Amino acid sequence: MNLYVGNLDYAVKESQITAMFSEFGAVSSVKLITDKFTGRSKGFAFVEMPHSGDAKAAMKKLNNLNLADSKIRVKKAESKKV
Repeated sequence: MNLYVGNLDYAVKESQITAMFSEFGAVSSVKLITDKFTGRSKGFAFVEMPHSGDAKAAMKKLNNLNLADSKIRVKKAESKKV
């Protein structure tokens, strides 16, 4: 299951996100979205978890969690509409 993680502080690193979600199960990938010109975080990421039960548990526990002075949002990622 692919999850959207939003409202991230710009200082949060991929390794922190991986560690946070790994507490709930296996994490296939974490992609922190960055500005292609500055390399600075855009404040959101996508986390891929192979087991939907683990992803749902992470979503429930981590949504609205305070991380680095920001209340993060975690929800199921929506498919890109073409």
